[in-house]
Amino acid sequence: MVSLDWLVLAPVLAPAFGVLLVLLADALAPRARGLHLPIALVAVGAGLGALPYAATSAVPARSLCRPGPEARCFYETAPRGLALQFLVLAGALLVLLMLGPGTTHLDRTQRGGPAVTVALVLAATTGAAMVPATRDLPTWLIAIELATLPAIALVALSRGRGAESGALSLLMVSLFSFALLAVGVGLWTLATGDATFGVDSLRVAFADPDRHRVLLLAILFLIAGLGFKLSAVPFHLWTPQAFVVADEPISAFLATVSKAAALGAAIVMLSPLAALNASGDSGATSVRLVIGVLAIASMTLGNLIALRAQDPLRLLAWSTIAQAGWVLAPLAMLTPTAASASVAYLLAYAAGTLAVFAVAAAVHSGTEGYGERSLTAYAGLGRGNPVLAAILALGLLTLGGLPPAVLGVVAKVVALQPVVGAGQWWLVAAAILNIVLGIAVYLRWLLIVVRPAGDAVPQRLRLDPGLAVALALLGAGLIVLSFAPGLVIGLTR
Repeated sequence: MVSLDWLVLAPVLAPAFGVLLVLLADALAPRARGLHLPIALVAVGAGLGALPYAATSAVPARSLCRPGPEARCFYETAPRGLALQFLVLAGALLVLLMLGPGTTHLDRTQRGGPAVTVALVLAATTGAAMVPATRDLPTWLIAIELATLPAIALVALSRGRGAESGALSLLMVSLFSFALLAVGVGLWTLATGDATFGVDSLRVAFADPDRHRVLLLAILFLIAGLGFKLSAVPFHLWTPQAFVVADEPISAFLATVSKAAALGAAIVMLSPLAALNASGDSGATSVRLVIGVLAIASMTLGNLIALRAQDPLRLLAWSTIAQAGWVLAPLAMLTPTAASASVAYLLAYAAGTLAVFAVAAAVHSGTEGYGERSLTAYAGLGRGNPVLAAILALGLLTLGGLPPAVLGVVAKVVALQPVVGAGQWWLVAAAILNIVLGIAVYLRWLLIVVRPAGDAVPQRLRLDPGLAVALALLGAGLIVLSFAPGLVIGLTR
């Protein structure tokens, strides 16, 4: 028997229950196509509303606990986990707003009908919200795939040209990633004799030379599998292929909610290593080096190719790869403080990225698929649509870490603090170089926005109501967080 705290589980159960309600509504009232998005918004909102309950306790909120002398909880949300769940649910809410309300946008951009699209978004949200709270290996692996497989279906159902090939690429990568994770989980269990991410069993395995080698191999398999989910180099090639063929809200979901799930999985897996590292065990040194190298490669390659991209979604895809390096850089230090810095950086990145994707959805409405978008479409946006241009500028400056988007500046500082504190100057030098490259990437786009459109009259865009609400929330959020960036940092501690 295990004890259950339903309110602690609510951030996961609410979107899962939303899937059932959406499918039930579609079965009972197939013509009521406008019901699905409101049901999904209420379900995700209920999950967000339950988060403060778990955050009020001084100790991590726990559920699915086994009583007895070997008592252990299989669901636990520390502040970092709650911050990631907030990002997952808030990101899903904004994506749903970008998709609706109504069915006009969904019918134009997604096959299968609104019920299918909304149910897939909620299913992936359920998996992503579950990942950072799981503590046993089987559930951890299932939650990762639950966050991934519906997202593949969302790409496949896009009406854009090349959607099938993009979804196939994502599917093949996902299958390979799952194989790596499954092998890693098996080797971890073999080395530790434990089906959970326990510190004590890990310490015993590290102390035994034979088990130590098996455990290191398990960790490398797990890092490689999660590298695909994070879009880290050299596991990144699916990212531009999937982003450019999907609808902007779906690409935004892949860039934020899916990344939150991947980071949550990485933190759960690396937390026992962080505990060993804090106790002075040198066994985690090689793991730190591997993650650091992945971080540098992701930053550098992502920024260099983004500098040449002409399709805004391709640019954002390579930007996502570069930002994955920034998420990994502090995580490589293997300390609890470094993990919190990674989560704080991801929160800032997600806010800026969602704002940019929302503006892209407005600018490129009706032009979906490979080769149909261009940065030249943003020429004169500052004159014709100053509000949209301002939101886009705030998003790009946040990603580049430039004022007046103070949130982005603080996020870069927070990400570098653990690296500087650990004396990893080679990683600091690479990060500073990539700050310069990243500024060039985002300023190139911003200069096009403020550039006159020539003789053409700037077009005033008509926004769907849901997209307008999402843009208003994102714009207001970026302004508030630029004045009070500590709100983001405080969520992770």
